[in-house]
Amino acid sequence: MARTWPILCGSTLLGEGEAALHKADEGQGEATKKAQVLAVANQKGGVGKSTTAVNLVAALGDLGEDVLIVDIDPQGNATSGLGLDKNQRQRCVYDALLGDTPIETLIEPVGIEHVFAVPATIQLAGAEIELVSAMSREARLKTIIRPVLDDFDFVIVDCPPSLGLLTINALTAAKGLIIPIQCEYYALEGLSKLLESVRLVRSHLNPVLEVFGVVMTMYDSRTRLSQQVVEEVRDFFDEKVFETLIPRTVRLSEAPSFGQPVTIYDPRGKGAEAYRALAKEVVQRV
Repeated sequence: MARTWPILCGSTLLGEGEAALHKADEGQGEATKKAQVLAVANQKGGVGKSTTAVNLVAALGDLGEDVLIVDIDPQGNATSGLGLDKNQRQRCVYDALLGDTPIETLIEPVGIEHVFAVPATIQLAGAEIELVSAMSREARLKTIIRPVLDDFDFVIVDCPPSLGLLTINALTAAKGLIIPIQCEYYALEGLSKLLESVRLVRSHLNPVLEVFGVVMTMYDSRTRLSQQVVEEVRDFFDEKVFETLIPRTVRLSEAPSFGQPVTIYDPRGKGAEAYRALAKEVVQRV
């Protein structure tokens, strides 16, 4: 399927016609892509969920993977974290989820080669209520992203910090779940509810869903607490825990306020190096 939106080639923004020619030249003889759909979710707030989603897609793009991030969090942190002004957008993922807008028309380049986004705005805040009466309410996201799966290597869905219908939509659409867990006290608190939701979705809506990986965030090697939490989570999730530990750094915290992933804001810093290592682990697990 030919792309119907602009793509970035190097630092140049190509129009639809040029993009099609470029992809035709580049992809002769290539097998058709089928995106790996991964949801990034944890109903607990403040665990580095959107930070992980934003920096993971940027790092995957650095590896040459074509990535689409779909922001279904009404807060729109992934949208703004990639430099898109959520207050200036007249349309967002809401228009595809609860309207007739094709998702292809909502995809935007974010100024990072290989990386594209479907933004979220505050308009999405009412979606949980509106989805209650919608037909096939749990599978709306799965349906709307289907036309673009052949154009990407990865589709990353950034979920809200809740287990409502938006997150259930992400779990129904995804093949794998990435769970960010902060290296702090009560790290595993509430995770039983998330895992129960995964079990129910797998039983009734999406039999291929599995926990793809667990990411330990906000790790501070100087503290015994961080080390203990990592040990506890590894005892619980075993090989599902990524080897890469995402450190707590000032640069990683600052990057969203500049609308940039840390791989651009501080490309040689510990945070950027960690997310590049995580991206390599993600690719190896596919």
